[in-house]
Formats: sequence, C-alpha cells, structure tokens
Amino acid sequence: MALSTFGAIMGFAAEIIGQTKEAYETLVGKAKSPVLRETLQAFSGEEGKNYSLMEKTRRENVTEMILEPITGLHQQDYEINLKMPDSMGDVDVLRAVMILEERERKFFHDAAAKVSLPEVARIFRKIAQKKDGNLTKLQDLGLNQSLKKNS
Repeated sequence: MALSTFGAIMGFAAEIIGQTKEAYETLVGKAKSPVLRETLQAFSGEEGKNYSLMEKTRRENVTEMILEPITGLHQQDYEINLKMPDSMGDVDVLRAVMILEERERKFFHDAAAKVSLPEVARIFRKIAQKKDGNLTKLQDLGLNQSLKKNS
C-alpha cells in the first residue's frame, strides 16, 4: 500500500513504533544478559515517547496534512516478520532488535525526505539519527564477549 498522504505516513509511523515497543517488551523476557535487558527496557521507553510524539505531531499538523500529496513511500518496503520463537539466545534477541531499529531508521530517513512540512521532517530526521545511535550501541553490545557467552 502506498503511503501517499500525511495521515497515512503518520498512522504507519505510529503503527511500526507500537509494534517495535511490543516486540521489545517480549524480548526483554527472552534476554539473558542484564545489559541487553536494560538496553531493551530503555529502547522500549524511547518507543513510548516516539509514539506520543507521532500522535502529537499528527494532531498539530492536521490542517496541513491534506494539502500536498506524497509519493514514493510504500508500506511493504518496511514490513518485517515479527514472529519470535519461544526460545531465543541473546545473539538472536540482539539480531531481532537490530532488525527493528534498522526498519525504523530507514522509514524515518525516507519519510523525512518525502514530507514537505519542515517541522515534521525535522522530527523524522531526529528519530532516524537516534536509531543510528541505537544501532551503534547494539553493534557494541554484539562485540561484547560476555553477551556472546550468555547465548
């Protein structure tokens, strides 16, 4: 499905953030490493703030959202399989979190380039940058030998 309106983009943004938050809450229970669990809890809290930000942004920009069509964004480009096996090691949890963070980074980066409202584009860029930082943290965790020993 094409994300061709501001409302569709904001709705999809809130949807993927909500999915990611739910996934993090599930993954916290699967992580064995205390550092990984703590990271997931922090990311989950961040997702809650991002969800509220998307809802606020949609409300505040409702008058502008119908003015300009948006092209080039398609929901299927950001869909991922969110099924998680019952048994996961920390490396599997880390891999899942990296996929979730990368999906959001890509979506918000792409959407920032397409949305003509400067304030919304700035918010999207800021979230994409935060996701870049999160991915760096996750890569550092993956290199941590204690995490590898716990999987």
